[in-house]
Amino acid sequence: MKRVLTILMICVAVACFAEEKKAADEKAAWSEDFAACLEKAAKTHKPIFALFTGSDWCIWCKRLEGEVLSQDEFLKYAGRKLILFKADFPNKIPQLDELKRQNQNLAKKYGIHGYPTVLLLDKKGEVIGKTGYKDGGPEKYVKHVKALIKDGK
Repeated sequence: MKRVLTILMICVAVACFAEEKKAADEKAAWSEDFAACLEKAAKTHKPIFALFTGSDWCIWCKRLEGEVLSQDEFLKYAGRKLILFKADFPNKIPQLDELKRQNQNLAKKYGIHGYPTVLLLDKKGEVIGKTGYKDGGPEKYVKHVKALIKDGK
């Protein structure tokens, strides 16, 4: 009987670990390569969540990151439904010249004048929604993003 209970407990522990790993795998990862994001969006038919940010100087960017974008609820949703792209315009964080050029070209193309700006883009890079910082935490922000995507299609 003890052996059966031990085996049962091991099975439960393995199942819990597998579920945690699955949840971690579903969390999204940010990319700074816009071309790769477009390619991935074309393959998966997921919209691109394009964040234009000043990560080391913009207070509203830092708030959006801390209150929403780094939270599990947002990351799990994004992992299932979005391609995450970040165009950063830092003051003190060094960047490769190629990355700076890419981000500047994208800001010009999409008319980005303030930070944070979030664009939801289709697989061709066309804007289907635009937003920025919204208070209320990750649950409210995810609902907001879902509404933008739905309205944009």
